[in-house]
Amino acid sequence: MNETVLVVDDEPKIMKQARDYLEKSGFRVVEAADGKTALARARHERPDLIVLDLNLPGMDGLDVCRALRRKSDVPIIMLTARVEETDRLIGLELGADDYITKPFSPRELVARVRAVLRRVRGGVRQPGLIRSGEMEIDLHGHSVTLAGETIHLTRTEFNLLATLAQHPGQTFTRAQLLDRLHGVAWDGFDRSIDAHIKNLRRKLEPDPVEPRYVLTVYGIGYKFTDEV
Repeated sequence: MNETVLVVDDEPKIMKQARDYLEKSGFRVVEAADGKTALARARHERPDLIVLDLNLPGMDGLDVCRALRRKSDVPIIMLTARVEETDRLIGLELGADDYITKPFSPRELVARVRAVLRRVRGGVRQPGLIRSGEMEIDLHGHSVTLAGETIHLTRTEFNLLATLAQHPGQTFTRAQLLDRLHGVAWDGFDRSIDAHIKNLRRKLEPDPVEPRYVLTVYGIGYKFTDEV
């Protein structure tokens, strides 16, 4: 059965472009023109990925993303005409996996959808457990526990943590982490990594302001320490 993509946008021209290119690429497309319809379609259709416009009538796209993340880790690609970096950062902090800025090439949309789904299907392939202090990362099971309590991470957050944790003490630049996460030439901005790191620390660190696990190497990037 073809993978299902839910496209949420209130602009008919953009919706038609996205639908045509995605269907020609073998995807089944479900449509929604507003936030409430999007949540209903997500609940009933259980899509493999959601392309979500931020500037929706009524219920804002960020609110839709927030509502989705309460119950699901379905991959989300944000679609936005907003130029403010803050909007993109908020979306990433809410758990979106990627973003595309309008105007965009429909071919780029298809490439991004395929790349995100490839990451979701493939995930981290190295089996094993990583233990650091009270944290245990199950690379095979794609799960994280802290003091015995399961911590819910999005796939992007888990893959970011796993990338760092598999190389304790090694500093990664933001560009290196973007490349590791996306595996394709990606024009993302470096601060998207900062947004994901902020999320990880909020979920994992006893004190996010003074992190114990994911450390900042000022002027360079981030590293994971097992010296806890």
